[in-house]
Amino acid sequence: MSDTRIHRLRLTLRQLETFVATATSGSTRAAADKVARSQSATSVALAELEASLGVALFDRVARRLVLNENGRLLLPRAAALLDKALEIEALFDAAAVVPLRVAASFTIGEYLMPTLIAGWKGLHPSAQVQLDVANTRAVLESVASMQADLGFIEGSHTHPSLRVEHWLEDELVVVSAPGVAWGVGAVSNERLARATWIMREAGSGTREAADRFLIPALGQFSVGLELGSNEAVKRAVASGLGLGCLSWHAVQDAVAYGWLAQAPAQAAPHAGHRHPPRQAGGQHRTGLPSALPGLGQGPVGRARALARRGLILPLYPN
Repeated sequence: MSDTRIHRLRLTLRQLETFVATATSGSTRAAADKVARSQSATSVALAELEASLGVALFDRVARRLVLNENGRLLLPRAAALLDKALEIEALFDAAAVVPLRVAASFTIGEYLMPTLIAGWKGLHPSAQVQLDVANTRAVLESVASMQADLGFIEGSHTHPSLRVEHWLEDELVVVSAPGVAWGVGAVSNERLARATWIMREAGSGTREAADRFLIPALGQFSVGLELGSNEAVKRAVASGLGLGCLSWHAVQDAVAYGWLAQAPAQAAPHAGHRHPPRQAGGQHRTGLPSALPGLGQGPVGRARALARRGLILPLYPN
């Protein structure tokens, strides 16, 4: 709306509030109680509204005010406008909770974010977190398009609209179905190169990191299946369809319970987990990694110092 139109307004929200209260209660006395003003002030506000519009809004019947045709036309519109005004006030209410929208790639979203969110909620009990789990490319686009405030990704992907910072290191491990006879010592690269592999899909951070490890070590190798989630890869590997190369966070429970086995590969690859912060715009929020001091020890706990040193800032356009 232009400034010219704003200056032409002849009515106020207070007048509309008085009108709606009068229409629903039937008298200015009862309306005054609803709007917490004196009866005389209520009568004046109602008279000013009718004067501004140039029409009468009520018929006076005995001691009651009954809506006439003009009043019935105005009532639903005035009530809707007051509801919108209340919504605007609520947006900036100090007690209002603005959800933190987080996007995370699959490994981080499934195996690290629940602990991070629990730590965040422990420090901020009233905080709301909306988590979207997708592959790395989708996470980058989600943050760049401001559908998410903060993103966590795997691999070395970047985006021109985002600032991407290192977060923590993660170990990739080779896994097989239980019962595979690996023999004594590390499995040779030649044997791994002859195997069939069950891999994550192209575009995922896990696949990028696995390729960086496997291709230089093995050269050509056979990919039997490409699957869109860690759980699908794990189930296929457990069924004996081939070997997998996944984050230790994704397989540690399966290895512990015995339905996957870790292959003694010659080298343990590392995959850096990274997170792009939100783009410029939107409401400022403290980054989720500030919850990390509440975490315990172990692989996630080891990320604590790195995450606390990470500065989460938007990349402002030039």
